[in-house]
Amino acid sequence: MTGAGMGFDATSLAGKVVLVTGASRGIGAAAVRAFVAAGAQVGMAARSKDALDALAQETGAVPLACDVADFAAVQGAVAAMCDRFGRLDVLVNNAGIIDPIGMLSDLSPDDFGRLIDINLKGVFHGMRAALPVMQAQGGGSIITVGSGAAHNPLEGWGAYCSSKAGALMLTRVADTEARAHGLRIMSLSPGTVATDMQRDIKASGVNAVSQLDWSAHIPPEWAAQALVWMCTPDADGWIGREVSLRQPDIRARVGVQ
Repeated sequence: MTGAGMGFDATSLAGKVVLVTGASRGIGAAAVRAFVAAGAQVGMAARSKDALDALAQETGAVPLACDVADFAAVQGAVAAMCDRFGRLDVLVNNAGIIDPIGMLSDLSPDDFGRLIDINLKGVFHGMRAALPVMQAQGGGSIITVGSGAAHNPLEGWGAYCSSKAGALMLTRVADTEARAHGLRIMSLSPGTVATDMQRDIKASGVNAVSQLDWSAHIPPEWAAQALVWMCTPDADGWIGREVSLRQPDIRARVGVQ
């Protein structure tokens, strides 16, 4: 795979206020770097304080310890951004987990529920906290980091597939309700990305995704660049839709291939 070069104009993001969840590693950390590089004021929410502090030293982004499964914590992160910068222009609902991986007949109900709390309810918590703020200010962008698993049933991924399907529908409902208020709401399906989650998938040995060669996975920076693009006017035609980074035309617009 070749490297990335910005295929769009990101100047509209200069000075915008952006909050990224699940920001301590993987796509989230790459997104923090990409939005900072685009000139945005960035807040990064995650449970790992140490990882956030290290990323804050590198980027200057604002670290916000936050478990997206806890609505009060998410609401607090949004309020902290508004208190500091006066508004919130972009929310990236990125936080997510893959475990538990296993057959439905064997899964722990508690583990299943914890995944739903993060992957689905966490997306709702972000929307619930950000929507009133963005509607009051007359605009904003909310992006859900989705997955092809929302559309494809995969052995051992009953919890993950269900959560991603639910998050996609939640995103579509949010667009239906909030587009008239000037909000831009959409989902990104990045494909398989070379992150720690992908290492966990490979180690599980379950279903065809775990058998993919590491070279088949895109770098998290590609997904991050797609997220930045989705917040620019160039992506307005995809409002309310799911953007798939597997599609050659999307990669061309984003500037990766």
